[in-house]
Amino acid sequence: MSGADVATDYVPALLTDEVEEDLRAAVRDLLSHRTDHATIIGGYDGAPQPDLWPEMAQLGLAGLLIAEEHGGAGATPAVAAVVLEELGALPARTPMLTSAIIAATTLTVAADTEYLPGLADGSVVAAVAVPFSTSSYDACATVGGDGDRLSGRVVSVAGTESATIYLVPGADGALYVVDATDVVVTATPSLDMTRPVADVVLENAPGRRVTDDAAGALRAGLTAGAALLASEQAGIARWCVTETVGYLQQRRQFGRIVGGFQAVKHRLADLYADAEQASAIARAAAVTLADRGVDADESALTTAVAAAYCGDLAVRAAEEAVQLHGGIGMTWEHPAHLYLKRAKADQIALGTPGRHRAALADLADLPA
Repeated sequence: MSGADVATDYVPALLTDEVEEDLRAAVRDLLSHRTDHATIIGGYDGAPQPDLWPEMAQLGLAGLLIAEEHGGAGATPAVAAVVLEELGALPARTPMLTSAIIAATTLTVAADTEYLPGLADGSVVAAVAVPFSTSSYDACATVGGDGDRLSGRVVSVAGTESATIYLVPGADGALYVVDATDVVVTATPSLDMTRPVADVVLENAPGRRVTDDAAGALRAGLTAGAALLASEQAGIARWCVTETVGYLQQRRQFGRIVGGFQAVKHRLADLYADAEQASAIARAAAVTLADRGVDADESALTTAVAAAYCGDLAVRAAEEAVQLHGGIGMTWEHPAHLYLKRAKADQIALGTPGRHRAALADLADLPA
């Protein structure tokens, strides 16, 4: 099949199939039985949080993107996107994005298979030692070293609370794996405590070289992270719209259902339409990611659109949820603040919407 045939005839599967919906139901069931909003809110006050990762690994979620020959499921990013969307609808603390998506993709592209079986069964949890704000368009911060000994400091790293290994880009252009016992992790104040960030310090830490092309491997991992983070943001928006509509159908003011006021109806209708668009473009980004029927430029363009649109929309949906819930939306007990914090943190993760729009302009050959 020629390139022209692909461009003309290929149609990506933008609708979820039965397998993906079964997975969605399984993830939703696990989350509903193991945690809830009150438990997550308690984490901000220091209450212990349930470790969901062993059960998620039993469902095969830890190895979704890892090939079957390495113990994974060999699933597509579109399948993983379903999981991320549910984790947006209930923002529990898990290393799904940082380990099962970003780190697994990075190691796969690096063609290093030693750690993939451990990642697939959940016994190994990896974090990429770059600031969580780093986008795939930017050069990653690196650490220095002499040979395979690494020294340096990386700020605002996500996924440190459960990591057993770190993927560390060296100043020599290579990517290293460093055991978590050989680094010092210092927690830093985080807006979103369901995905906290921390500073990672290496002092002459021994590292195992996995590839000489750290930039290429990390670019693939961060791109996958940005594409699937859009699904999480779409899940945040979906929850905010659904919860707000349900509340306004019951809340009465001046003897009338609040949701019956025309101005409120218009706001909800606009928000619903935008949330549906977010779900559609997030799905498109996941489907076209690493899809052989779509060329790399088109996939990069779709990812940039999804990251830019969903990043802003999730924040607006969360802000609307807080405001339209009235006084109760401002209370600590109501979960709306969880979604606003996650949305704001996600908005600057893996590249801001503005950074993705700038990349989109380049991809679409638009003048500055």
